[in-house]
Amino acid sequence: MLFETDGMMDQQKPDLEQLKQDLSAAIDVATGLDTLDAVRVHALGKNGVVTNLLKTLGGMSPEERKVEGPRINGLRSEIAGAIEAKKDALAAEELAERMASETLDLSLPPKDTPKGSVHPVSQVMDELAEIFADLGFAVATGPEIEDDWHNFTALNIPESHPARAMHDTFYFGENQMRDGMPMMLRTHTSPVQIRTMTSGEPPFRIIAPGRTYRSDSDATHTPMFHQVEGLVIDRDITMGHLKWTLETFVKAFFERDDIVLRFRPSYFPFTEPSAEIDMGFSVENGRRIVGGDPNGPDGGWMELGGSGMVNRHVIAACNLDPDEWQGFAFGCGIDRLAMLKYGMDDLRAFFDGDLRWIEHYGFSALDVPTLSAGVGA
Repeated sequence: MLFETDGMMDQQKPDLEQLKQDLSAAIDVATGLDTLDAVRVHALGKNGVVTNLLKTLGGMSPEERKVEGPRINGLRSEIAGAIEAKKDALAAEELAERMASETLDLSLPPKDTPKGSVHPVSQVMDELAEIFADLGFAVATGPEIEDDWHNFTALNIPESHPARAMHDTFYFGENQMRDGMPMMLRTHTSPVQIRTMTSGEPPFRIIAPGRTYRSDSDATHTPMFHQVEGLVIDRDITMGHLKWTLETFVKAFFERDDIVLRFRPSYFPFTEPSAEIDMGFSVENGRRIVGGDPNGPDGGWMELGGSGMVNRHVIAACNLDPDEWQGFAFGCGIDRLAMLKYGMDDLRAFFDGDLRWIEHYGFSALDVPTLSAGVGA
């Protein structure tokens, strides 16, 4: 105990200067917040020595209070200020010691640290960007909420065209219009092609990956899905360029040289001529594999997407001369590409948010696809 004051007030006046020195010394030698708090309680607590001095003011005469009141209250303020300053100093010392002893490892996290996974769709998008960048394509993006002209009319799908019924469009309603045109969630990424052709000068070589929306849902269709489309606009472009581009792409993506493509005549309003693209598959260990002999005992063909030469009306709608500029376009589902490459059998699981699924099929953040290392590395 530093000193005693109880029972002394009636006999003699306390030596406030000595009390101040004793308390200040106790504050100075405090080595931690717990020790400092003990000094605070001893001095300023409910029964602290300074608090007891303040209690004696009530028994003094008015003349004594005028003298002793300021002295005792001054002592209380000085001791409280000294305690607060010491508390800040101790806290700063503790922080400095902790920062000196703690280190932050910016390298790989420990193996037992929970980590996130890259979704297969994101991984495939990165793979597509790598492959097509090597072929000279840039990545283009556009809004997911589109107007009627970009989503349909400019793509040679006028208002009365039956192809509009094939898209099962999510419209926003009559109260959501832009320049008199209805707004919608885009049904394909083709509007990005229109925005690219109307905002720059040819030639163009782009891919347009992104989310698209249609009112459809089953094991192979979801209301929201991911699509990638490619566009090339230049002089003297032919179907031969289209075929070579797609063959080079699928062989790089699936990392097999024995993939065979076939083109079936089809119809799309925005391309003419148009063709559906099929890939040959074979069966290995009871599983359907892209590549191999499609004419073998268990082989066959699976649909990849649509393609064709860009329709003259689309080129003209973008204020380009179709007699000077030609090109090809193609499109396929990114989710379907992921299913085919990584052995997934239900598209709906992509969007369930099941951590067990993403832990099984997800990719490490360090699985960065590069053509030099192999996109499936």
